[in-house]
Amino acid sequence: MTVQDIPPRRSAGRRLRRVLLWVSVVVLVVLIGLGMWLAPMLYRVYHGLDVYETVPPALPAALPEPAILIFSKTNGFREDRAILAANKMFRDIARERGWGVFVTENAAVFNPEQLSRFRAVVWNNASGDVLTLPQRKAFRAYLEAGGGYVGVHGAGGDHTYRWRWYGDDLIGAHFISHTMFPQIQRATIRIADPAHPAMAGLPPAWPRADEWYSFDRSVRARGYRVLATLDEKSYQPTDLFGNDIRMGDDHPIIWTHCVGRGRAYYSALGHAADAYAEPLVRRSLANAVAWAASEGACRNGL
Repeated sequence: MTVQDIPPRRSAGRRLRRVLLWVSVVVLVVLIGLGMWLAPMLYRVYHGLDVYETVPPALPAALPEPAILIFSKTNGFREDRAILAANKMFRDIARERGWGVFVTENAAVFNPEQLSRFRAVVWNNASGDVLTLPQRKAFRAYLEAGGGYVGVHGAGGDHTYRWRWYGDDLIGAHFISHTMFPQIQRATIRIADPAHPAMAGLPPAWPRADEWYSFDRSVRARGYRVLATLDEKSYQPTDLFGNDIRMGDDHPIIWTHCVGRGRAYYSALGHAADAYAEPLVRRSLANAVAWAASEGACRNGL
């Protein structure tokens, strides 16, 4: 090695250190940006916002019967495109069937007088703690007296529920996680109760793509009526951290039960906006609303 060899090597070392420094800075900036983007979303998902309405919305003077309330407030995770697409779908269904419909994110509509004008309430991807204590009381009383509830996807997708009755009893099972990598996967739904009115016109095996939920238990053990299950052999049930989120042979994905005299229906389908343009998803939710709005007391999930 000669003296002439030394300076170039030192220069190369300095260049390498500069490159590594700039790479470190870029990585740090990316991580900070990612954290700033993720932090509000994670806070909203795991803690939730504390936004509550106390002034009820003005309802139309007249609403065709049966009237349906579409509610999509999110104090938790929000998938805005899906909410908008589903709201449009429900409006279209109501127009086709001659139903009255009112769409709102104002939770103050959950008062005895205004709820009495609706045969059923759809929670369209509503999430988080959205009702005050008097609003909770009014909604529960409405259902027990014969009102109807249709919960769509995110309405049963919270990690925790401040209102325990909603998660423990109205939904009946607690969300654990959903598929990731890929998040949207093609899987097969098996219709478990084809005789139920909400399942009319659906094929026995229904393959489609979605974000698939897993729950802490099967609602069947609670006596709820399971209308459709998910075939876990048809997709990869792993979550964001690579955890196995299989529920086993009994993985309910759509179910019903009675709440006093009222009817309750929950479907975990519908993460992406384009789901609400699928004819079979549309049919299933139209069936669900028609069933939830039925006259007479609920009996055994019917």
